Amino acid sequence: MGGYRLALGEEQVDASAVLRHAAVCAERLRAADHAGALAAAEAGLGLWGTGTDAVTDVEAVGAVPGDPLSALRAARRPAYRSLLRARALCLARTGRRPEALAPLAQLVREYPRDEELLLELVRCEASTAGPSAGLAAYDRYRRALRTELGTDPGPALRALHRELLRDEAPPVRRGVPHEPNELLGRAADIAAVARLLHTSRVTSIVGPGGLGKTRLAAAVSREAAQRTVLLVPLGGVTDDADVAGEVASAVGAAEARRLHPGGVGPAPDVLTSVVAALGPGPVLLVLDNCEHVLDGVAELVRALVVMTRDLRILTTSRAPLGLSSESVHLLPELDQDTTVRLFEQRARAARHDVELPADQVADLCRRLDGLPLAVELAAARVRVMSVADVQRRLEDRFALLRGGARDAPRRHRTLHAVVDWSWNLLKPAGRTALRALSVFPGGFSAHAAAHLLGADVPEVEDVLEDLVGQSLLRVADTDTGTRFRMLETVREFGAAERERAGETEQVTRRFLDWARDFGLSRHDAPFGREPYAAWRRIRPEQDNLVLALRLGLARQDAPTVAATAAVLCGLWATEADYARLIPLSAEVGGLLSHHRPAAAHVEAARTAAVLLTVGPLLGGAAAPPRLLVLLRRLPPAPADTLVGALATVLRAAPEVFGSDHAKLDTFRADREPLLVAVAEGLAGYLWEREHEPGLAMAAARRTLAATEAHPVPWLRITALCRLGELCLHAERGEEAQRHLREAMAILDRLGQWPDVLGLRWGMVLGNLQTGDVDEAERWLEQAVGGRTEETAAALTPEPGARAEIELVRGDTEKGLTLWRRAAHLDQSGEPVFGIEADLEPWVLEVRAATVAAHARYGRLDLVEELAALLPRRAAALLERGAPADLPVCGALLLALGTADLHRCAAGDTSAAQRGVRLLALTEFLQCPRTFQPTMSSARAREAARHADGAAYEDAVSGYAALNREELRHAALALLRQRETAGCGG
Repeated sequence: MGGYRLALGEEQVDASAVLRHAAVCAERLRAADHAGALAAAEAGLGLWGTGTDAVTDVEAVGAVPGDPLSALRAARRPAYRSLLRARALCLARTGRRPEALAPLAQLVREYPRDEELLLELVRCEASTAGPSAGLAAYDRYRRALRTELGTDPGPALRALHRELLRDEAPPVRRGVPHEPNELLGRAADIAAVARLLHTSRVTSIVGPGGLGKTRLAAAVSREAAQRTVLLVPLGGVTDDADVAGEVASAVGAAEARRLHPGGVGPAPDVLTSVVAALGPGPVLLVLDNCEHVLDGVAELVRALVVMTRDLRILTTSRAPLGLSSESVHLLPELDQDTTVRLFEQRARAARHDVELPADQVADLCRRLDGLPLAVELAAARVRVMSVADVQRRLEDRFALLRGGARDAPRRHRTLHAVVDWSWNLLKPAGRTALRALSVFPGGFSAHAAAHLLGADVPEVEDVLEDLVGQSLLRVADTDTGTRFRMLETVREFGAAERERAGETEQVTRRFLDWARDFGLSRHDAPFGREPYAAWRRIRPEQDNLVLALRLGLARQDAPTVAATAAVLCGLWATEADYARLIPLSAEVGGLLSHHRPAAAHVEAARTAAVLLTVGPLLGGAAAPPRLLVLLRRLPPAPADTLVGALATVLRAAPEVFGSDHAKLDTFRADREPLLVAVAEGLAGYLWEREHEPGLAMAAARRTLAATEAHPVPWLRITALCRLGELCLHAERGEEAQRHLREAMAILDRLGQWPDVLGLRWGMVLGNLQTGDVDEAERWLEQAVGGRTEETAAALTPEPGARAEIELVRGDTEKGLTLWRRAAHLDQSGEPVFGIEADLEPWVLEVRAATVAAHARYGRLDLVEELAALLPRRAAALLERGAPADLPVCGALLLALGTADLHRCAAGDTSAAQRGVRLLALTEFLQCPRTFQPTMSSARAREAARHADGAAYEDAVSGYAALNREELRHAALALLRQRETAGCGG
């Protein structure tokens, strides 16, 4: 019987090609190449006649009993099913979740216990219909699983469930303003910037002044994919060197300086604090108005890109940063149609019955260059003019202001022409006011305007109303009253006119007079009975006071510097803003050390000297001795105020800081409660430095008791926080929570408060110590979600706390993964700004906890490199011999001892004695116990006794008799023994 054979390659035969596509799809899926796997899956499914979306029984498609083709199709059924499954998964994983919903739902109906499919289905439900839909899908599966099998979903689904619960919380938008009116013509720009943010670490919105860069950045921020968005205005920063400190303050990088869980060592640097405050999760940082401090912003952004992974940065500026990581969006002018719409909208808002002839409006708008600010200023004129009048007046105004910086675009000159035209419409009193009031960078109140203008402008309210009506002032209602603010372009114009009129010196003197009077009247207000009212009054003037301080320094005007420094330090000290306090102390110390204040200025000078001395001490820096010179020169103050009590103690420096406590003891025995509180507070820190935790705790209790006699809320809050901190160090979690709750109750009575002292983080740690992980997680979400511009999140325990919560709940894999992420969070590869983050005690504590956790769960293999670093760092710190290093050395030794006991359990019996002695030694080094239960002393003690109880008791007995220096040598000897035995981490 004759026949023929087809000479076709394997790829040309559908039955063979589908197997090849299935194999390629599976390989790419294993390599996490989801786009490639999707392409292979769709190619394979295209060889069937059912289409890629079909989820059909292939045995029933065209099946003919006894037919060879039907049999072949049935034989390929497993390949077909695998391709359908891979396609559905890859659609979800490549972001095409709406398309993935139907095939995933069908597959889950057929394979209801396939949790990989269900995981992506829940994600798709949450993405398309909201977190509640995903939570409902999860809950249906969980209830069915528990009913039928008596078990719970797997770790990945449980983790997604917790993630969805967090996602139901509102997103964090700090500093992002709401729109005062509709943003016209920027939908394409919003989408373009959003795309750049998705693909680039740094995106810059670049264009001339008045083009709407800030409003565009705000619109992008409100809709950003990141759950946390922080917008930092830089308009008040005048020097490149101040950019990092300004950003640190705005993102809340002061908390760790006030309640550092490690409790010892110098405070972290500004840059590392910013990185920690931003946190590990996806964050969008918006830096607004960068062009005047371009070098400072570029250096900060470069550093942040190096040191972070999931941070996106958006800047607005008149020039790019010039970084390799930067993508630039050149913001175009508004098109003609949008310009006309904007003009008509704002003109009708100014005068609802105004006539707007289409041809005149169109002609006018074509000459405004599409600049939103120019359009709004022109539209405001229709309050008293027709469009034709505006058109005619504008014709002569474009040519008035020319020149400027060579790199300034021509459009910026047109904007100045519009401002100049508004200027020409002002009465003489209005021009005088605009020239003078443009000195305020942070806006001003009517009272401040009256102070500055004096007799030159007697009818201040009428003039302010006129300036608002001319759109030269913005007005806003705040909780302290009405405030006025100029657009930056208008401020620049006013400054130029002031210089041209020869009024700069006169206006500057009056501005300094206002700032000095403001400081004299409020220098110690944050430490009175109504601190929140003081914060609300001082904070809006911060930028103005900073400028006055800078001008005072330039003029060597000590009275102004003392008064403004005092009121600013009062604000920054109560907000734990050491990023500003510490450098300011060094900057003004020389001038104030020679200051001999008049009688009316003595108390402000005293406040400045006290706070500029105490601030660095609390922030971990040295006290500037030159300011102590000023304190001793001033007449003694009664100790019946907080500043007076602090001054009394500081005047006795350096004696009160030494090992001989005789002078300090006299203050502790005084009859004035505030002096006793300050002296006991200092004694507590000294005892802690000398590794006497019991004495430090007793001093803290006496501090708290002394605050009961004086109603100074901030002192009481500080005393409660200090006692709570020491209780956490002593593993008294329940008592710590009690003190922290009382502090929060006081703050609640004062009004809305920022968590600058880390009270919520303290509650997280306290609940971890008592074993209530659900409550710990509740407080953790409050701490993370409640961040505001005033809060600080520098070096918070969030990553480690999340890891401990997962470990306690039994999700070992996720808990250890979170620990590994935490341990590498601050590694930057090379020093940035001269910073070596690995040397920070907090970072070493986190890494010690990471190694200890992996050792306890028998997974040291996952952190071998990290564990190998710990003995060398511990030895280096011990050889340095600094007493402040001993606690973090204790954490490192606890990790190494735990690792040795793990090796003993694995068969290395020689490691048991070393591990037991290391754990016994940590009992006497004040080892930080921040992360519980991993670093718990009870758990370490239990492990050591289980390994060799007699050896442990013998070691404890021996170490109890040693002093601090002998303990240091004992620790070094144990490390050398480990090295001799060939142990790494």
